[in-house]
Amino acid sequence: MIDKRIYVVPIEFYDLSLLDSLCFYLSNAFGIPAYIENKPININRVFDPLRNQYNSSYLLKQLINKPPKDAARILGVCNLDLFIPILTFVFGEAQLEGIGAIVSTYRLKNEFYGGQSDSHALMERLLKEATHELGHTYGLYHCHNSGCVMTSSTYVEDIDEKSVLFCRECEEVVKSRVQ
Repeated sequence: MIDKRIYVVPIEFYDLSLLDSLCFYLSNAFGIPAYIENKPININRVFDPLRNQYNSSYLLKQLINKPPKDAARILGVCNLDLFIPILTFVFGEAQLEGIGAIVSTYRLKNEFYGGQSDSHALMERLLKEATHELGHTYGLYHCHNSGCVMTSSTYVEDIDEKSVLFCRECEEVVKSRVQ
């Protein structure tokens, strides 16, 4: 039997200390080892010059193409301005009950909103969004418990308001599906 892993794939993302912290957190949160894994992703193919943004669905498609046999989940981490056609922007995207998810730090940084750099706030927001998107891969929808990490986040302030943890009900679903 193959031990399963969460692969964290940097996409034009070079802050290894942030990725190391993310892997440590995800390993504990999901009970599966998380490792950084490099994979070639062509961001030029997913850039929309009219929007000056990157299509997260197309990035996700590249990310999950030919996954390692021991991949429980694959999480792409980038610093690109992501969108899906029906929304102005997204913090991330995931396959519901699938293997892949992607998150971006682009709009998680205080500097994007004209504020001062805050590495602690960035790390906390990244942990929340990564956990949220991986939660979708385990079949979770948006939760109505306002403190749950699975609460929908339209704005960065919404991310700041919620917990980094699943509520009891969402945690039970994830525990029952993690293998």
